[in-house]
Amino acid sequence: MDLKIAGRNALVCAASKGLGKACALSLAREGVNVTIVARTAETIEAAANEIRKATGVTVIAVAADITTDEGRAAALAACPAPDILINNAGGPPPGDFRQWDRKIWIAALDANMLTPIELIKATVDGMIERRFGRIVNITSGAVKAPIDILGLSNGARSGLTGFIAGLSRKTVAHNVTINNLLPGPFETDRLRATVKAAADAAKRPFDEVWNERRNANPARRFGEPDEFGEACAYLCSVQAGFITGQNWLMDGGAYPGTF
Repeated sequence: MDLKIAGRNALVCAASKGLGKACALSLAREGVNVTIVARTAETIEAAANEIRKATGVTVIAVAADITTDEGRAAALAACPAPDILINNAGGPPPGDFRQWDRKIWIAALDANMLTPIELIKATVDGMIERRFGRIVNITSGAVKAPIDILGLSNGARSGLTGFIAGLSRKTVAHNVTINNLLPGPFETDRLRATVKAAADAAKRPFDEVWNERRNANPARRFGEPDEFGEACAYLCSVQAGFITGQNWLMDGGAYPGTF
């Protein structure tokens, strides 16, 4: 399927690896020029080179912390008028809420709620004026099915979800859609860190817990980042213009609810 977005410009956050990189690569395969952002210059440049070689599109790499004012300014200077915005940031650490003080909570909110809102604020009016915009927020399956040790993520990302529910109904009349992609267990560094924390807490071997969780999924596997990237690219397509305000869960069927 031709997604009809070739020649568009996308800003993709936290795109040096994992799900963010997969989204950037899938968009680039559709002919979208991508500006990718991550903290570490070496890894973001490596990702940029990989995407350039695979697709031939224009790829701009920005080494910046997107959760800071300075980082967002650098990203927007490199891509001042994106047609597509992929909000993403590393998830806050797992743990026990008794160990989290106000500083830790504010850091989680800054990264996983306020940063996406600031980037939307900086770009959405231009999208409305041009009458095309696609915004995808990478949140978490924990928004629908909270994970006890991921309380920081549960809280911050649920706040973003509530905000998007209202805003997305305001922008769609201008052909600007805003949706959330909720990853379940995908084979990423984030999943490995979460499983390690659980294994350490239970004093069990990592491989034992990893295999147990993989086999417990109805699909009997973890998701592949490329699968996630392709779903993201579709939500950014012309054909997806009637989809907005949705929370698209990708978890291999792990969520047990009907709705």
